Amino acid sequence: MTSRDDDRLAQVAVPAARVLSSTQLELLAEHGEELNAGAGEKLYEIGDATYPFIAIIEGEAAILDGAGNEIVRHGASGFLGEVNLLSGQAVFVTAVVTQPMRYIALPRETLRALLFDDPSLSDLILGALVERRELLQQRQGIGPEIIGPRDSPDTRRLLEFARAQRLPHTWIDPTETTDGADPAMEPSVSAMPLVRLPGGVELLNPSNGELSRTLGIGLELARREEVDLLIVGGGPAGLGAAVYGASEGLDTLILEGSGIGGQAGTSRRIENYLGFPAGISGSELTSRAATQARKFGARLASPYRAQELRPGAERHLVRLEDGHEIAARAVLLAMGAEYRRLPVVGLQAYEGLSVFYAAGPSEGQLCTAQRVAVVGGGNSAGQAAVWLARGGALVTLLHRRGNLSETMSQYLIDELDRYGVAVRDRSEITSLQGEHGRLRAVALADGEQLPFSFVFLFLGARPCTEWLGGVLARDADGFILTGADASAEGLLETSVPGVYAAGDVRAGSIKRCATAVGEGAAVVQFAHERLARLAARPGVVS
Repeated sequence: MTSRDDDRLAQVAVPAARVLSSTQLELLAEHGEELNAGAGEKLYEIGDATYPFIAIIEGEAAILDGAGNEIVRHGASGFLGEVNLLSGQAVFVTAVVTQPMRYIALPRETLRALLFDDPSLSDLILGALVERRELLQQRQGIGPEIIGPRDSPDTRRLLEFARAQRLPHTWIDPTETTDGADPAMEPSVSAMPLVRLPGGVELLNPSNGELSRTLGIGLELARREEVDLLIVGGGPAGLGAAVYGASEGLDTLILEGSGIGGQAGTSRRIENYLGFPAGISGSELTSRAATQARKFGARLASPYRAQELRPGAERHLVRLEDGHEIAARAVLLAMGAEYRRLPVVGLQAYEGLSVFYAAGPSEGQLCTAQRVAVVGGGNSAGQAAVWLARGGALVTLLHRRGNLSETMSQYLIDELDRYGVAVRDRSEITSLQGEHGRLRAVALADGEQLPFSFVFLFLGARPCTEWLGGVLARDADGFILTGADASAEGLLETSVPGVYAAGDVRAGSIKRCATAVGEGAAVVQFAHERLARLAARPGVVS
């Protein structure tokens, strides 16, 4: 890694200080309670379910991890908190007063109202909350501790859930621990995976939903909910609709089966999104969007999976896997698509061990000085290849076409060359070679064998529409038909009036983040028009 890269990472790890102006402090004081705290006093600690927003008038506080290591200090005109302040997650860090403090405390809902009314205050605070979550994700010893062997499917499931939820977390593989820890202090392999939560709670092989509820992520739905706009899917299209729907007064609910952000949230860098000339990571973009949606009052529920859609004249009913049901006047289907897998024997044994579908910080560290194959010809593959190469991996990009420019943006092709990524055209993997999930080599269709320790797959995706059955019109590949193709009135309306589709799940959509956001926002207008028509019907009670 170059010194320039070191400088860039350092800037990410230590965000620029954000402080409140005197006018902003006065505004907060009008709505909050002024309090005092002495040196050594804890303002909140790891595991607390709720805590107020704290703006410092005088004094200083330090933020500590679970081992008591200092992460950062905030002084006069600074403020405390990160994304969980708005999302409702349990606190991952402890705040301790280091110099006698005079501060303003505001309840979460009071802060939310102020963020809605004051754009400059909103920009300052929301930007800081997202930056701080990004910082915590890069540190060890923060958040849940997942203890389980690498070859356990449930361990891999929990790790994928933590990544999808942007949770700071630590993974311990007891079969590879070499730090001299006392084995008697660790659970037996039969009692794994075990999740240790902030505050000391332990969960044995929890479901994603159980872990989510215990951490306080999102919200717990009532057995039956009634809303104006139900959004199924929390990617860019769903988030775009949530921001505009909630900001325009619609009672808006997002359902997401894995993690808010969708496939876009796993992208290491989006360089061509309007308004970000320096680029932005997918996780940062979607985290900001989720925070923005919450600011306007949209509710984000995860993990909940839709199981059935029952159209109705005034309300459509969506049933969930766990028995919940949501009745909505308008429904947006924005489920996106799932990663396509290699059609090779034994792939599952390597997934999560040597084969991955996203390239994050943990995978980057794992692949340093290793031979790595990135499979795919799209922008996601190019972004991953560049990221891994910059981290010190020896990367080869394999794709099946004859010319990479057919499917990849030119700026990424230039980056591949800049960072020494080898590109092999017309190359398809037919088998994986190794044992116990440890990859040694891959075989190509022409019989050639290439030594790789890790493979990253970016092969496109299939729409997540199986649960819809024959309720509405879909094309041969399962993508949802809209507009004239579905004999519908609206451009994004499906064959069922009042049910819309946006983003990657829609047939004929342009697979771009900005397009998905725009489609999601456009659906809000159609939803308003539908609600107006329903309200005009004789005898209809809104």
